[in-house]
Amino acid sequence: MPRNWRNIGRLLSFKDKLVVASLLLISGLALLIWLATFYLNLTKPVAKFGGEYVEGAVGQPFYVNPLLSQTSEADSDLTQLIYSGLFKYDNSGSAVVDLAESYAVSQDQREYTVNLRKNAFWQDGKAITSDDIFFTFNILQDPAYKSPLRQSWQGVDVKVVDNYTVIFILKNPYVGFLENLTVGILPKHIWENIAPEKFALADYNLHPIGSGPFMFVDFQKDSQGSILTYHLKAFKDFYTGSPYISNFTFNFYPDDDALIAAYNKKEVMGMSSIAPEKVTAIKNVKSTDIHELIIPRYFSVFLNQTKSLVLADDNVRAALNLSVDRKEIIEKVLHGKGDALSSPFFPQMKSYDRQAQVSKDLDRANKILEDNGWKKEAGSDIRKKNGTALEFELVTTDWPELSQTTDLLAKQWQKIGVKLNVKILAMSDLQQNYIRTREYDSLLFGQAITFNPDLYSFWHSSQKRDPGLNLSLFDNSDADKILEGVRQQPDESKRIEAFKSFQEILAKEAPAIFLYGPYYLYPTSTAVHGMTIQNINAPASRFIDVNKWYVKTRRVFK
Repeated sequence: MPRNWRNIGRLLSFKDKLVVASLLLISGLALLIWLATFYLNLTKPVAKFGGEYVEGAVGQPFYVNPLLSQTSEADSDLTQLIYSGLFKYDNSGSAVVDLAESYAVSQDQREYTVNLRKNAFWQDGKAITSDDIFFTFNILQDPAYKSPLRQSWQGVDVKVVDNYTVIFILKNPYVGFLENLTVGILPKHIWENIAPEKFALADYNLHPIGSGPFMFVDFQKDSQGSILTYHLKAFKDFYTGSPYISNFTFNFYPDDDALIAAYNKKEVMGMSSIAPEKVTAIKNVKSTDIHELIIPRYFSVFLNQTKSLVLADDNVRAALNLSVDRKEIIEKVLHGKGDALSSPFFPQMKSYDRQAQVSKDLDRANKILEDNGWKKEAGSDIRKKNGTALEFELVTTDWPELSQTTDLLAKQWQKIGVKLNVKILAMSDLQQNYIRTREYDSLLFGQAITFNPDLYSFWHSSQKRDPGLNLSLFDNSDADKILEGVRQQPDESKRIEAFKSFQEILAKEAPAIFLYGPYYLYPTSTAVHGMTIQNINAPASRFIDVNKWYVKTRRVFK
């Protein structure tokens, strides 16, 4: 140190030295902050490979197999990550190529020629070829394998042209056929020697080999044999590139409360779904992103006019429709997390008709009933006509959301002189003794469609009886013609116009009181980035862009 600096040091008191040291420290920190700010302004964070994501879910996996997974969300989630199909859904819910590289449709709309990627491999290293495609859809159509998807594949032939080209030949044109091709493909060399009667029992249902972005590693069970954790890792040779996240783990819990407790303890970074009323149970709100995904599931009161004379009255159905306060139901039951609906069509669909929407109008509802002979007698709040009380029964299942909805409906309809008798049932009882037999006046229930809806099985008159899904037993020849026509109409603009006409028929006939479509609430840690999905056709579709998710970042210059 130079002598003059030493002399200065001798001249300074301890207090002065402390002040100087503090100033130097502050100056140093300020410089570091300035440099850090300068660096941050010049750079931006980008995805980095590595890290782990842990998802929490309720339930248990049994069939991680694309031909058997449809009845379990746990199975469907894992299948979405491990397997891939010829097509997949994009962020808007439309079918786009996946294992398929390209495709062509014949002029008569009956032949779909699909060309496969040549860079797609199974997770054991073998190439994916047309033989795998032919094998998968052959066993899917075989009743001995008992796939829930079999019904949607009747009347379809599969023909192999070469190693990378397959032709699907339809008995009748069907514009929604690409959605059928989103089912995951099975590796022939793994499954071909497994007999149909052993298909559901094979070890590969829990030790799968697929072609998706993540591959199976192992799982752990508890002493009772229940799976606690299920481990996956990134498939490095995935055809669109290795996922950013290296390890993907599922933790399974017995119920929603246990799942939320695990999330609050940071055992998991995301929850497969959460009911709106449970959102307030999340403690670490600031570090949580709750993704409000649109899923085309609607809940309605299906009116059985063949069972109830009261509901067979057009004016009664019109009044019921006008007196429902959908906004109140959404606020009180869904805590605002849903869309009000007046038909099976959602605002996010191209076919949605704003003109066909029904708004609450109690005065008009009461006037319709009054003008058509439904009168209130002295001392009674219930209307009658020719001695018949304006009364009917509504059945539903014991889900809290639906029980709350029935309470509100009873109060809302009481305002127009209707007495609603509610019967709450276990799901098994409801399905077996009411839905299958159609033994109900009215039914509060939900139906799941897609963003490119095919409503034939839900509203065509041929589907009035089980296993059809026409729960209102709706029978309208004009509606039938529309539903038959849109299935074969390749022109999207004509399909949109046809569906708007169908909505006008529903608004006029009121075979059901459409209520709401709840959002799919998907909480994840703010440490998870890269999610772009908005519209999902099924819960497992939230993983469609999972290969782009990341939990690690690095900074690069802008």
